[in-house]
Amino acid sequence: MALAPLLASGDGRSSPSSTSGQVAAGDTCESNRFTEDGECCDLCPLGFGVTVECGKTNTQCKACQEGVTFSALPGTPCSPCSLCPQGIQVTGLCMATQDTQCNCGDGFFLNVVNGSDPLCAPCSSCGKGLGVEWECRPHWDTKCKACPAGTYSEENSQTETCLNCTTCQESEVQIRECTANSDTLCMDKKLMILQRQGTASPKDSSRRVDPMESETSTYPSSPDFIPQEDNGKNIIPVYCSILAAIVIGLLIYVAYKCWTSCKQKQQQQLAKAHASELSCSPEGEKLHSDSGVFPDTHSLQETQQLKGNKLESRLYLNVAPQRQEEIEQLLLDTSCGKGWRHLAAQLGYEQDRVDIFGRGEDPVHTLLCDWSAQEGTTVSALYAALNRIERSDVAVALSRPAEASSVV
Repeated sequence: MALAPLLASGDGRSSPSSTSGQVAAGDTCESNRFTEDGECCDLCPLGFGVTVECGKTNTQCKACQEGVTFSALPGTPCSPCSLCPQGIQVTGLCMATQDTQCNCGDGFFLNVVNGSDPLCAPCSSCGKGLGVEWECRPHWDTKCKACPAGTYSEENSQTETCLNCTTCQESEVQIRECTANSDTLCMDKKLMILQRQGTASPKDSSRRVDPMESETSTYPSSPDFIPQEDNGKNIIPVYCSILAAIVIGLLIYVAYKCWTSCKQKQQQQLAKAHASELSCSPEGEKLHSDSGVFPDTHSLQETQQLKGNKLESRLYLNVAPQRQEEIEQLLLDTSCGKGWRHLAAQLGYEQDRVDIFGRGEDPVHTLLCDWSAQEGTTVSALYAALNRIERSDVAVALSRPAEASSVV
């Protein structure tokens, strides 16, 4: 660094003036700081600490005390020597130019916090959009800085700096601009797509056609390959549409399987009920053939079951439709007590399922039909549930035998 000439003193001897540190044209100041007189501020060398900051006068330095204080960076004050944490190996003693060297291991550094004991801490990583300004060392952590314009960083790293953005070539088209978090995305213009001439867009129709090409093309709807250019980003919606169609297809398939499973279960319940009716029909036919009375089908079925079977083994599916309608009407009338929602809770239904029934036109009928399709849905179970919600009027109607209309 070029310095200004020395000024002569009164006795003829030369002494350094206050302008001895002024920077000549074309030179640079290492500290990038200046005194009020324009003098370049000095940096204290390693092993010397700053005692007076540069301002009105130049920087004043003092040697650090060996084994007590140190200054490992230029222009910093002397700092007290660190003590390695208990159990950490000491690899170097504290000197004027370096702190005590502690072996914290790879990926760790000695974290010295004012007013507390030093601890070994893991090295930090610079995230996306940040580059490493200096790497982690035994006595300081990783320092990161934001990637400036024209650079990027796409990964977390303890060593990588910001990288220069890629520039697309003339044979490529830019799909995405470079940001601090990601590089430029380029695509080759020569990628081809299949498109018919009959469906070409106005932009494609303005393309110059080669006369030889028109002669060799026999059919106007024959496919033609054209450069993709700026239409490359239109492929993404196509992929999204295909994925949505697959998801919708899976949902339809699952709904269909659930529906068929419910239908099979209901058919099994109806088959069991029909088999029970067939097992009791000979006795009933004999009884009424001897008396000469022929009741209707539903009355005969209820009479046979009340006479030949106990209430506990009787299925709700076998209750006459007229009786089921009477029970449903009573449950809809909440003026006499608790309604069908309380019954649904007693039958083991969750609140969200009950709300689904409530959105229908006939929630009571839907509830009892769904419940009767399950196994073990006997009249006695429904009778007990009605008693628990204190609807004895409905329970009496359920257990009351049906009146049989007969023709002699």
